[in-house]
Amino acid sequence: MTKQRRTFTPEFKREAASLVLDQGYSHIEAARSLGLVESDSSPMGNQLQAERNGVTPTSKAPTPEQQKIQELEARINRLEREKSILKKATAFLMAEEHERLCVCVD
Repeated sequence: MTKQRRTFTPEFKREAASLVLDQGYSHIEAARSLGLVESDSSPMGNQLQAERNGVTPTSKAPTPEQQKIQELEARINRLEREKSILKKATAFLMAEEHERLCVCVD
């Protein structure tokens, strides 16, 4: 039988990290006061400290909104490449047409 991992809400994580960062608790004291083992509270404090220092947290799985943004950015890139190709093709064909007309006039 496998033991299921506990999950914590973002609010709970902020509260746990605040005990260490703002109220002077040690990681062990904060964990005990919240009924956690020490290994659960340490990453919460590290993450909050990083966020306060301006580091954007990373996640393993993107949210649906992040996925949509990535898909749209990929589509924009593809459309910009296609536009560039069409622009070059148009310029090439116009140059050929110009040469053809110049040859006929001479």
